[in-house]
Amino acid sequence: MTPLLDVRRLTVVFERPGSAVKAVDDLSFSIQPGETLGLVGESGSGKSVTALAILRLLQAPGNVTAGQVLFEGRDLLQLSEPDMRSVRGGRISLIFQEPMTALNPTMRVGDQIAEGLTSHGVEKNESRRRVVELLEAVRISDAATRARDYPHQLSGGMRQRVMIAIALACRPPLVIADEPTTALDVTIQAQVLEMLGELKERFNLALLLITHDFGVIAEMADRVAVMRSGQLVEEGPVRQILRAPAHEYTQRLVRAVPGMSKR
Repeated sequence: MTPLLDVRRLTVVFERPGSAVKAVDDLSFSIQPGETLGLVGESGSGKSVTALAILRLLQAPGNVTAGQVLFEGRDLLQLSEPDMRSVRGGRISLIFQEPMTALNPTMRVGDQIAEGLTSHGVEKNESRRRVVELLEAVRISDAATRARDYPHQLSGGMRQRVMIAIALACRPPLVIADEPTTALDVTIQAQVLEMLGELKERFNLALLLITHDFGVIAEMADRVAVMRSGQLVEEGPVRQILRAPAHEYTQRLVRAVPGMSKR
């Protein structure tokens, strides 16, 4: 099959006077339609920078210096900015790890979901109907009422559900989830991850799941790619990597999760 997303030899450099740091170094991986790829590594390994580079959301001093990001046959790095805006949200969406900073505190959550829909051509009346459907899909009860709430009126778990609703609004074929449960307690984490897995199947999404937690990868991913210091050190089916990790860094990550080596 032709990959939905094919990242080829991506390099991202952060340049400052007198120094340059490769945050992502010659990175390659691909995602098939409907597949979940877990991108795992410690903080600072380049995972989130990779996500921002894919969506061309890097800010100075970060800069893509080499590589291709092929999505649905087009190199995203070569698109015009208007074309790229149609990709963001419409074809690839991003779930941020901290919804309180990602959501606009001055806008009702329903309006924030609707904004993504109308910006991609959905009529206003239709967008209102779909807002309620989306909130129900992410298991927010009394959705029509909750749509009128502001982010501070919702719990952390509900805010993350709103972020997922925004990401799913335009039914993109690829969702990038960047540490989607880091800010949540353990019980709510499990609920959100279960829901994300169900929604992935319901909407036939491909998912790039970025995390430092191999336990999350074991539950959610089909394949895993392990990053360290901006480089890919190991990649393969989840069960294979969990049972027989080849790289010493991957071995250390697996050992750090209680009971993981027995799976």
